Amino acid sequence: MRELVYYVAVSLDGFIAGPNGEFDSFLAEGDHMDVINERFADTIPTDFADALHIPQSRSMFDTVLMGWNTYAVGLPFGVESPYRHLRQIVFTRGRNATGESLEVSRDDPAEVVRRLKQEVGASIWLCGGGALAATLADEIDRLVLKRNPVLFGTGIPLFGERPYRPERFDEVATTAFESGVVLSEYRRAPSAG
Repeated sequence: MRELVYYVAVSLDGFIAGPNGEFDSFLAEGDHMDVINERFADTIPTDFADALHIPQSRSMFDTVLMGWNTYAVGLPFGVESPYRHLRQIVFTRGRNATGESLEVSRDDPAEVVRRLKQEVGASIWLCGGGALAATLADEIDRLVLKRNPVLFGTGIPLFGERPYRPERFDEVATTAFESGVVLSEYRRAPSAG
């Protein structure tokens, strides 16, 4: 069965973006980038990967899920299909978008993920945002967090608004880089019972 992986950059204080969607404080240079670009090449926007000559095999991810605000980041720059090498599903209640390999869904995200998990393929990447991650928290199989050595103070939380309900994830691996970025991977702990 396919896994849903929430792979995202996060500040030390738990934000994936600033209050207006800012993410330019996350480190885009440093010794962590080669590892990330190699291992997670499928998560690089298609045009960037092409410009950097980074091959995207779709071996880790073949599908990406986004909320509208995450998707809309590229629209002012004319980017209507940021990850066209992947199947892109954008969840929105009332907006429309068109682009290569792009689907807009008004369906319940959890139901969509459960259907996707039954299909044959690579893992499913939850790109963001925090509200969508909160909605899909019960479906997330793995977390891969790129913790950046910055404090935001306020912004979009890693899991948006979510009721208090502790869930256990076990650490799989953690790599600390000289840049200060720490890449940590967690797998959902088996449920007791």
